Amino acid sequence: MRIYKTFAVLSASALMLAACGSADDASTEASADTVEMPADSALAPVTDAPVADPSATATDAPAAPEATATEAADAAADVAAKAAAAAEEVPAE
Repeated sequence: MRIYKTFAVLSASALMLAACGSADDASTEASADTVEMPADSALAPVTDAPVADPSATATDAPAAPEATATEAADAAADVAAKAAAAAEEVPAE
């Protein structure tokens, strides 16, 4: 049984080493043949005129604010007062 375990470990190690091997070398210099697009064509000036998309610029009228700043401040003060009251009700240990 011990021979089978040793053989299994050795074969798994050999497969892992074989899978790690690769011909791709990160130290090779990139050239126009090895990259997707040469830099010269990527930096070429654009001569096409822009086209307006009416659906992209169409906006609806802004919604009316639901509450004024004063109402929001009052609501925040109420919440703070309730939180302070709840904190005072918690018994100290």
